[in-house]
Amino acid sequence: MEPVTPLVAVAGGLLIGTAAALLLLLTGRIAGVSGLAATATRLSAGGTPRSQATGFIVGLPLGAALTALFIRTPEVAVTSSVPLLILAGLLVGFGTRLGNGCTSGHGVCGIARLSPRSLAATATFMASAVATVFILRHVIGG
Repeated sequence: MEPVTPLVAVAGGLLIGTAAALLLLLTGRIAGVSGLAATATRLSAGGTPRSQATGFIVGLPLGAALTALFIRTPEVAVTSSVPLLILAGLLVGFGTRLGNGCTSGHGVCGIARLSPRSLAATATFMASAVATVFILRHVIGG
């Protein structure tokens, strides 16, 4: 498989940014995936209509499928154990609820709006990610 080129990366970023901007401009809502997923699954009421949240969440894998069909199919290699992946997913889910948002809400939309809370949240989860990788690769040796 060919590596991702800068042009493909920029195009992907532009698509994400455009989708987030359109959602904000047209509905006044933030494109935070964890909040939209919580609204779609009725874990939280949220301010977004459930049908809109469900459409957004359904559109994520649909967009990935269309990309794989028409542009390129990603090469997926799972290199961790399933229990570790489940634990990681649960920890990420807990963190998004604790931090009132995820990388899409805080990192993409919040930073673009210069939200102090989002700047702090993004700095925190990026520092946590760097520390986790360092500990797992260089301290524990994973």
